[in-house]
Amino acid sequence: MSQEMLNALALPLLFSMLGGTYAYLRFPERRSKVLLTLILFQLVGAYGHATQPGMALFSLLVLHSLVVFALLLHGLRTPRLELAPERTDREN
Repeated sequence: MSQEMLNALALPLLFSMLGGTYAYLRFPERRSKVLLTLILFQLVGAYGHATQPGMALFSLLVLHSLVVFALLLHGLRTPRLELAPERTDREN
């Protein structure tokens, strides 16, 4: 039974790791949304593991969590870009 859950979750988790890393590095202004999406994929995988536990799915979830953790650490260590205040012309 656990093989079916692995088959159902393997490609989405691999895609989220690869696509999430690409989006995280390519679009710095969207990092918080990308990290939220990766964490939600992790939760879906954890639910799948809770319903049908298996060593292969657990290994895939550990790999996924390491990627998410590394991106979270990178986000905490990277200084935020401050936007310059917008100039407005006021006519009196």
